[in-house]
Amino acid sequence: MKPLKLIGLAFGASLALSTAALAQDITIAVAGPMTGSEAAFGRQLKNGAEQAIADFNAAGGVLGKKLALFVGDDACDPKQARSIAEKVASAGMPFVAGHFCSSSSIPASEAYADGNVLQITPASTNPLFTERKLWNVLRVCGRDDQQGIVAADYILKNFKGKNVAILNDKTTYGKGLADETKKALNKAGFQEKMFESYNKDEKDFNAIASRLKRDNIDLVYIGGYHQQAGAILRQMRAQGMKTVMMSGDSMNDKEFASITGPLAEGTLFTFGPDPRNKPTAKAIVEKFKAKGIDPEGYTLYTYAAMQLWLDAVKQAGTTDPQKVMKVIKAGTWDTVLGKLAFDEKGDIKAIDYVVYKWDDKGNYAEIQPGKGT
Repeated sequence: MKPLKLIGLAFGASLALSTAALAQDITIAVAGPMTGSEAAFGRQLKNGAEQAIADFNAAGGVLGKKLALFVGDDACDPKQARSIAEKVASAGMPFVAGHFCSSSSIPASEAYADGNVLQITPASTNPLFTERKLWNVLRVCGRDDQQGIVAADYILKNFKGKNVAILNDKTTYGKGLADETKKALNKAGFQEKMFESYNKDEKDFNAIASRLKRDNIDLVYIGGYHQQAGAILRQMRAQGMKTVMMSGDSMNDKEFASITGPLAEGTLFTFGPDPRNKPTAKAIVEKFKAKGIDPEGYTLYTYAAMQLWLDAVKQAGTTDPQKVMKVIKAGTWDTVLGKLAFDEKGDIKAIDYVVYKWDDKGNYAEIQPGKGT
């Protein structure tokens, strides 16, 4: 088998050096936070893309050519993400699986649209990503206005009459998710006791923890990323608080448990039904495990994004992004996530979020709807 080709180019590096070497290959991209505070999720995207490329090439590639992979590191920085998008477009790559942070995917998508690149995000959940009528965007995950409803339903069933606080990190993802959860709660007549923001990458949350303690908060909902959520949890527990923490899909990496240790027990988050348990993913999951990789979080979502593009290219008989997009939107596709179909905006037509709970051993599992904490 021809070896897997990975082009791990640094952010500022030129793509020119790779052009001649890859003349016989079709180069596609994966982009996300390969460094920085969200690098755990960048690894998920990269692992999914690498396995997909290896499997596709082992099966003969596409259109008579092998595939090569460009890995772009945006560090969840919007400017860096747009710069990566411009480089991908200028190199003539027809497709990118990415990005992770909505604050990266949204500005990058405009450069991809201008540069004729089809973009499928495995992980960006902010509704705005697909609400701007761009021709080139799809996502294989759900949206925060869906995720927020599921979180709110759980809170309404299990914390009725209790004190709830909602925090966010001011990012496109975190603020958007917090807003959607608040909206769903308020629509049902439930009023949170506290709605506050903090700065992403902040480390000292003792003042926030003290306010939560003063207000006798029973559940705190975090619109933000796992590292800050972990720090907030540790500092709440240091003040003797038993407040339950709940958050969204960015909690889906075991790095959260490495931050909190056994204190993670009882923490809740929303995510899609675990793709590792789907029959359609069984063979791929076994390949990951044979390499010592747990394909958690968005790993299999990235694999599905690549799989979707490949199958559509085969059906279209071309890598032309606009023709491939038309084929995708007209069909229903078999992926490791199961069957996927898309609406005109680029959102999947069927999505269901569920609630997960962490235990004190660093594991998480789905819990039954309506089951108490």
